[in-house]
Amino acid sequence: MTINPQQTIFYSIDHAIKEYRKFAQKNISQVVKDVTLDQMLVLTILDTEPEISQKSIAKILFKDYASITRIVELLVKKEYLQRNIHEEDRRKFHLSITKNGQSTIKKLRPIILQNRSDALNGVTDEQIDFLNTILNNIINNCSN
Repeated sequence: MTINPQQTIFYSIDHAIKEYRKFAQKNISQVVKDVTLDQMLVLTILDTEPEISQKSIAKILFKDYASITRIVELLVKKEYLQRNIHEEDRRKFHLSITKNGQSTIKKLRPIILQNRSDALNGVTDEQIDFLNTILNNIINNCSN
């Protein structure tokens, strides 16, 4: 077994993720210049789960809480998000998507779907299911 990182599956997984992120960002930037892929991910999560906490968003996106806080700050400055004190717990914030944010999500939704479709071109549903099984096995092996 080799220890050369370029000859491992983990290198290929990381490389694929990095290439996809560059590809997706390029396509997003062609439609909306001032939104990053991570900012768009935060917006889409909030769009589908309006009551979600920043801590939960951080967990979903594999980011630390400080990174999510910075992303939220930028989205508030750009007027994509509004942040208010949470009614039930004043230590927390309630995030809501502004009209500008909703408009941006609407513009980018087809781009996101096309990005995924283009990235998976030539990959069958069976291959995706098999890859998911393998990746979940790796995740489980590393989580124990």
